[in-house]
Formats: sequence, structure tokens, C-alpha cells
Amino acid sequence: MEYKNILFTVEDGVATLTFNRPKALNAMNSETMAELQSAVTHCKNDEGIKVLILTGAGEKAFVAGADIAQMQEMKPHQALAFMEMGQETLRLLETMPKPSIAAVNGYALGGGTEISLACDIRFASEKAVFGQPEILIGIIPGWGGTQRLPRIVGMGRAKELIMGGEQIDARRAYEIGLVNRIYPADQLLAETRKFALKLTGLPGFALKMAKHSTNFGYDLALDNATRLEAECCAQCFSTDDQKEGMDAFLKKRKPLFTGR
Repeated sequence: MEYKNILFTVEDGVATLTFNRPKALNAMNSETMAELQSAVTHCKNDEGIKVLILTGAGEKAFVAGADIAQMQEMKPHQALAFMEMGQETLRLLETMPKPSIAAVNGYALGGGTEISLACDIRFASEKAVFGQPEILIGIIPGWGGTQRLPRIVGMGRAKELIMGGEQIDARRAYEIGLVNRIYPADQLLAETRKFALKLTGLPGFALKMAKHSTNFGYDLALDNATRLEAECCAQCFSTDDQKEGMDAFLKKRKPLFTGR
């Protein structure tokens, strides 16, 4: 697929997807969402890609929400199709068996916050701004915000953001657990890439199992969730990396993982 609204590069096993509509503050229209879905599918299927970073072009925005100009005249059935497309894409991102990191470099409002919520980890610049302001234009979040945000920051804080429509800065986002780390704007991508490269050196199958167990065990009853965890852990014993890791630990040497 030819990309017109995103930039996509791969280096040293790390894919970087940059939302590239800076004049529109990287707002998400249906074309951009289709490109995101295509790129995530590529990451999922390409064995050479170990980690995905998502960020925004320009100095102002990660993704400043959905494209209101495109949405304004939608009929309910058209809006439903647009929401379903976004939900399908973000669920693909969320469940992709490889780590994803949102490097939030500016405004992440509405759909921008929702995209970051679907990532495994969120790093933010000091200039980042988060929020679910959909209520202020007469709608509610439609790409998973009412579901993922409570799971990450708690029901009360999520309702405050969703029902009040207020924006919060990076520091507050960190305080409530929405953001994992904050960096100066000029260091965000470098630090995110440093962490991504660290992940590329870890056992890929174990990372896959860690993500799978966490994602799919979260909503299960505890007995079922811990059973899922045990089965995922047991599967790691089928890999060369498990044997290498334990042998290196016992011999007090650095492991050399191969991804097998």
C-alpha cells in the first residue's frame, strides 16, 4: 500500500510510524486509519520487525483527534462504519504479538489519546497534551476511549476526562498512570528508540507471551487468568532462548538470544 498520510521506516528491527498530516495537526481521517491498519498488519507479519514506535510529524501534535471536517455530515450508519474501522485497527495494534510504543510529541486528543491507549507503552514529551474532548462537540469517544481509559487510569479519573472533556498535560498524565515516562521534547524519539532497541534484544517469543497473557488475562476470572499465564510461561520452555537465558544466568554470562 502506498502511504500518503503516514511515514513508515524500519531500522535495526524497529519500525517507526509517523502520522504525517502536520497542517491538520495529524488528525485522523478514514484514509489515514486505513494506512495505519495496513502498516500495523505489515509489522505483525514481518519477522524482521521486532518493535513498533508511533509518533507524529511536526512539533505540535501526535494526533489531534479524528478529522471533524470529514465527520461533520456523517449519517449514523456512516459514523458507525468509521468507528468500527478505528476499533478494528486499534484492536489489531493492541493485540499484535510485538511491542508497540507511543512517542507522544504533542497534542493527543480524542482519537490521539485512543491510539496511544492501544499501544503497550506510552512515552511523552513535556509538551504532550492528552484528553477526550468529544463531549464538547456532542459525541463520545468511539475508538475505545470509554473502555481502555478506565482500564489504565481507573473508572473515576476516566469519567472525569470523558464526561468533562478537559485536557491534561504530560505531568498530570504521568501522575494518573496514563504515561510511563516523560522526556524533554528534543530527547523523546531518541529515548523511545533506545528503549525499543532494548526490547529487540530480548527473547521475542517471551515478549509475545507476556503481551498475550497480560492482554487476554486481564478480563478473565483470576483462576482462568493465572491458568493462561501458566500455559504461556510453559510454552516459553519450547524455545532456544529459554535454554540460552537460563544457561547464561547459571554461568553468569550475558545471554545471546536469537529469537528462536
